[in-house]
Amino acid sequence: MKIAVTGSNGLLGQHLVQLLLQNGYLIVAIGKGADRSSFSEHTSYRYYNVDLTDQSSLEKTIRKEAPAVLIHGAAITQVDECELNQEKCEQVNVQGTINALTAARFCCQHFIYISTDFVFDGSKGNYSEEDTAGPISFYGRTKQLAEEQVISETIPWAIVRTCLVYGNTISGTRNNIITWVKNELEQGKKIKVVTDQFRTPTYVEDLAKGIMLIIQKKSTGIFHISGNTLLTPYDMAIQTADFFGLPKQLITKVTADVFSQPAKRPPKTGFNISKAQSILGFAPLSFSEGLNKMFNG
Repeated sequence: MKIAVTGSNGLLGQHLVQLLLQNGYLIVAIGKGADRSSFSEHTSYRYYNVDLTDQSSLEKTIRKEAPAVLIHGAAITQVDECELNQEKCEQVNVQGTINALTAARFCCQHFIYISTDFVFDGSKGNYSEEDTAGPISFYGRTKQLAEEQVISETIPWAIVRTCLVYGNTISGTRNNIITWVKNELEQGKKIKVVTDQFRTPTYVEDLAKGIMLIIQKKSTGIFHISGNTLLTPYDMAIQTADFFGLPKQLITKVTADVFSQPAKRPPKTGFNISKAQSILGFAPLSFSEGLNKMFNG
């Protein structure tokens, strides 16, 4: 089976492509700029530099390769950047999704969209797939609007909402909270980490496996795919310091109002993942297991 993956240069994209290649799928990787992966020599891998806001370019690529499944993971995910550059964010996150859906109609039998816990306002946490979205940032709003486009589509679709993804950076991917904490503490730097935001952090390899399960089972609908441990970023930082034997006295607990950030963050999200567990057989690692797997394999 041939699968197209947008956002293939990102943390999830690279781990997802790697997993799918290992499981015998043909991969059409779509990213912006040069291919940052290490898969270029793989016979089942082809990379295309495509601007998602260019409908004709994306459509040409999809028509040429004719994948059975399109996984749309590309987005601007930096929350503050979206707040400050709303037109660009809307073009990539909403119009880019519309363009992907339009291209997928030519050949795809399954469209999988990667979304976020930021579609919720964070007032209660432990969100299920049936809870009503109500984003409080422009980023969250664009993801909600993109979800609405997917839901109205006639191609069989699945929406994967996830939460605070962490894992090994591969080639050229940005730091995530774990690698940031590790790098800062190793350099002896003091860091401030919030205690009044709650998430169920997601190990990137678990997320990739959850997406592959959706493909294998041809599942449709909305799925919450995350870790099963509710933590604050401060909790994550302390556990990271403990894991590496780094000086946790360099970590200062603060509340979110200490930072002057353009975009609001939902105070408490985290997911109820029982649907993914029962329907997909999804079984995520605990946060401590994820840390161990991340650095010890």
